[in-house]
Amino acid sequence: MSARNQGIPLDLGWISKVQVNQPAVLRRAEQIQSRRTVKKDWQAAWLLKAVTCIDLTTLSGDDTPSNVHRLCFKAKHPIREDLLKALAMHEKGITTGAVCVYPARVCDAVKALKAANCNIPVASVATGFPAGQTLLKTRLEEVRLAVEDGASEIDIVINRSLALTGQWEALYDEICKFRKACGEAHMKTILGTGELGSLTNVYKASLVAMMAGSDFIKTSTGKETVNATFPVALVMVRAIRDFFWKTGNKVGFKPAGGIRSAKEALAWLSLMKEELGDEWLQPTLFRLGASTLLSDIERQIYHHVTGRYAAYHDLPMA
Repeated sequence: MSARNQGIPLDLGWISKVQVNQPAVLRRAEQIQSRRTVKKDWQAAWLLKAVTCIDLTTLSGDDTPSNVHRLCFKAKHPIREDLLKALAMHEKGITTGAVCVYPARVCDAVKALKAANCNIPVASVATGFPAGQTLLKTRLEEVRLAVEDGASEIDIVINRSLALTGQWEALYDEICKFRKACGEAHMKTILGTGELGSLTNVYKASLVAMMAGSDFIKTSTGKETVNATFPVALVMVRAIRDFFWKTGNKVGFKPAGGIRSAKEALAWLSLMKEELGDEWLQPTLFRLGASTLLSDIERQIYHHVTGRYAAYHDLPMA
């Protein structure tokens, strides 16, 4: 991971001045999505880069030790070995960026990765995921227990009611407490942008989360009706850029929810490259939260190598 964001004192003056030009944001978001994408070897290279930035995720009520074990194995071997050999990439150590699970499944993930002799980080959601509406004491304890079980990244979720009612001091204080509870574990702060009401609120919540010491800011839980969208992402990465210019602290970005196709992954990488530069195109500063995206990327790599599309049984399950 990159250097930790130590955070700064809450700057309400900066937050109060925030105004987002919505038509301009929508135009720019449309431009990024409609641009022609890279092809052939370039596309394969970009897709392999996307793989290294995936937080391979399972957040289902029916998660069991066995499907977490399978997920961890897939995280270590995201693309079939023969396909990587054909691209001369089999010795590059390509794995996903992390494995993301519920707190109760952290032990299973840590155990499975240890057995596979693999040091991929385990990320755990916490703080009353996905609603963030449980008592503060309970949310803090959830963070501590996940860290105790071996999670090296914690995806916290903010209490959206504080952002919706403009209680920025209370939100800042809560996130600072979560940051302290994380200890050495990196903290990714989920804003739940589909429930924040406006792009201006998204920008303000992004700033507050970064001021409070978030190492990453993340769009959504994947459980809202609206998840990662390009207009919201644009506002968040511009906030990251402004925060970096003002403080020198680099904060990562993680879109999550509804990202399923290789084509979408390329558009997200393109957004990061254009808005924040190559430095942010690393798993230390960019993650894609996804559960089904990897299957489509592997399918596209298969097509690039063989010239035909894979049948269902050709590729191992994620």
